Amino acid sequence: MSRRIALLVNPTSGRGRGRRAGAQAAAALRAGGLAVDVLTGSDIAEARELAAGAVALGYDAVVAVGGDGMVNLVLQAVAGTSVPLGIVPAGSGNDFARALGLTPNDAPAAAKVIAAGHLRTVDAALAGDRWYAGVLSAGFDSNVNERANAMTWPRGPARYNVAIVAELRVFRPVTFSVVLDGRALEQEAMLVAVGNATSYGGGMRVCPGALLDDGQLSVTVLGRVSKAEFLRVFPRVYKGTHVSHPAVSVHTAATVGLDAAGVVAYADGEYVGPLPVRIAAVPAALNVLVPAPTTAAD
Repeated sequence: MSRRIALLVNPTSGRGRGRRAGAQAAAALRAGGLAVDVLTGSDIAEARELAAGAVALGYDAVVAVGGDGMVNLVLQAVAGTSVPLGIVPAGSGNDFARALGLTPNDAPAAAKVIAAGHLRTVDAALAGDRWYAGVLSAGFDSNVNERANAMTWPRGPARYNVAIVAELRVFRPVTFSVVLDGRALEQEAMLVAVGNATSYGGGMRVCPGALLDDGQLSVTVLGRVSKAEFLRVFPRVYKGTHVSHPAVSVHTAATVGLDAAGVVAYADGEYVGPLPVRIAAVPAALNVLVPAPTTAAD
């Protein structure tokens, strides 16, 4: 019997790349003998219903076509189940897809990965009752997300950089309460990032030590720094070398409590809500379709 694949498409991802990538992936998968149903919600609520319905109907995989936001939406349906998550990365960031070794904006290559059916089991994180796969952010970076989401220009990762500059003009450090596996610390900080994976914002490796299968969360805290120092250190986040700065501390924990007055949290670039929030690593919560491991002979 042919494998049945549900392709959940965000037609607006990447300025229409989502729609084109969905059509390309569907054609490639059908050519490979798979049964494919393309699902497109008219809004977020309908898309969530379609993803949950695909899991309930017993599809062999539910595939998110779009960026990290679409991956996060499908994650809410597949995490904690045996149904695999596939990704056709067609957004502007594609951070979780990159973490899995997928090539962004190459629908035929993504279709080959899905057709091959190679599974990897990884952790996911729960922030309250909401799943995320990548990074939860609070403080300066969540404020930047708020700004970036309200902007219509520029497109892609450049929009995030513009939002950073705008937010830096008005941001003031915040006193955070962080509880790591029951151990409490309080610190004035610019931001706190809690990573199941390493990066957000299209390649910013804010939690470079995060591993997808260790049952732990990597917590990066950027303490109080001047605006000039922030701008000097910021470019290092793309290589993950910012963690050597004396104002940065890194922690590892299976559970993280996070609180600060007037601060909201974002995860996978999606709004979670105002703090406080409790975050827990959930080991082996997610089956994902990934490229087959290469060997030295390959």
